[in-house]
Amino acid sequence: MKTIHKYPLKVSKELNELSLREGFKIVRCEYIVSEKTVYLWVEEPLKVDIPECRSSFRVAFSGEPVPDHYLYRGTALDPFGPEAYHVFEAPERKASTTTDRPMSLRPLIAA
Repeated sequence: MKTIHKYPLKVSKELNELSLREGFKIVRCEYIVSEKTVYLWVEEPLKVDIPECRSSFRVAFSGEPVPDHYLYRGTALDPFGPEAYHVFEAPERKASTTTDRPMSLRPLIAA
């Protein structure tokens, strides 16, 4: 079995660090106006024997530079403003810089 989880991402030069099951797939990113937040929807397997991995994501504005090794994952648009938010996955690397500090986030569970 599998499911889709929704994760809020902070718009920052800092990385958003998520714990995701191996084999995850990013299915959508969107800017939610009422919450003024970029969200990432991720399909994940539900088998408990599948290990989790730490994945880091960065949200950048249009024209804002990101490292060459970052992988583009999607764009979220503010329908009432001029902003576009671009989601990049930051592959694991050996050294980090002061602007790439991870922030741990948990999935948002709807009540």
